[in-house]
Amino acid sequence: MTTLKSRLSDDLTTAIKARDELRSSTLRMTLTAVSYEETAGKEARELSDDDVQKVIAREAKKRREAAEAFDKGGRAEQAERERAEGKVLAEYLPQQLSDEELAAIVADAVAEAKAGGAEGPRAMGAVMKIVSPKVAGRADGGRVAGLVKRTLAG
Repeated sequence: MTTLKSRLSDDLTTAIKARDELRSSTLRMTLTAVSYEETAGKEARELSDDDVQKVIAREAKKRREAAEAFDKGGRAEQAERERAEGKVLAEYLPQQLSDEELAAIVADAVAEAKAGGAEGPRAMGAVMKIVSPKVAGRADGGRVAGLVKRTLAG
């Protein structure tokens, strides 16, 4: 078992013993998603810590989107629950990049793409190809794409 997956399991046991319903249900859903990912496809496999982290990031994104949807639907209580679950999952993800750090990475990538001959809005793909590996797991894709667009336009 990977270290991150075993940490999730250990934390689930602790949450159950402490009767922390929010934490235990969130960790249960996450471990279920990890198990599903391990058995998806043609043959079962053991996920690496990076793969487990990707599953956790995907689950956290689902929580953010659900909270937005509940807010739009006027269901504040459910939105708050989704946000709380997202906070639990955030403990297992790497620290997110600040706006300044992300802007610096994007600026370097834009300069690198311009040196390679790509300019203007059509350079979006080239810049994203440079930025994505550098920020993987530490910044939301939509946030990165928006910043790249603004940087290329301005």
